[in-house]
Amino acid sequence: MTDTSSPMTYARYLALDSLLDCQQPQSSEDDEMLFIIIHQTKELWLKQIIRELRMANAQVASDALIPAYKGLARVSRIQAVMTLSWDILSTMTPSDYTRFRNVLGPSSGFQSDQFRTVEYLLGLKDKAFLKFQDDRPEAQAAMAEALASPSLWDNAIAAAARAGFAIPAEVLERDFSQAYAPHTAVEDAFVQVYADPERHWDLYQLAEKLVDLDDAMAAWRHKHVLTVERIIGMKRGTGGTAGAAYLHNTLGKKAFPELWSLRTRL
Repeated sequence: MTDTSSPMTYARYLALDSLLDCQQPQSSEDDEMLFIIIHQTKELWLKQIIRELRMANAQVASDALIPAYKGLARVSRIQAVMTLSWDILSTMTPSDYTRFRNVLGPSSGFQSDQFRTVEYLLGLKDKAFLKFQDDRPEAQAAMAEALASPSLWDNAIAAAARAGFAIPAEVLERDFSQAYAPHTAVEDAFVQVYADPERHWDLYQLAEKLVDLDDAMAAWRHKHVLTVERIIGMKRGTGGTAGAAYLHNTLGKKAFPELWSLRTRL
């Protein structure tokens, strides 16, 4: 319960004592603190991204496309900050990391429930990641909800259908927990949007905000790969992951595929 008997202070408002006690290095190596703070900061930003995406998703689902722009623009800017943080982590040399890597055990960023929830909210659905939260039922439930619900792309497509574009039922009524497969009808619809942006301004601007998100995610993934290669080369990652080899395979992921493919047709 918040103490209301004395004036609010900066430290109390931000719960700084609790926040600054969250860093618990498992070794005596100085660089481990940087490693922890970088990853904890990313998780805080992911928390804000999830909040913004959920709000934008609800707005798009209710045809409030213009109000959704603010949150989507904010997310792309947060993504840019997260990408820049890799530059800070890359000041840690392979020798620095090797000195404390053993204390990480089987833990890995691969297990981040918030990152997977962001992917699900955008439309990159893969239920295989749920199993990494078997020991955290609340986190797993949040992931499962995002997995089963229409993604931002699903709702954008539905908004296009409500605007009069011909979107087949098989797209609109699909199993949202499954990975999305690009559809010609969706591309055709957004080709029309881009061909006449003044007439379809709200959908056109929404589409560009979504491309911003995909663009920023690609930049984040690319910088992640470079940072991992710089620090551990092609060695396997913690938690049994394939390390940089796995990350290379994620570089082509796109949450809004038709918004990219349509550009060839314009």
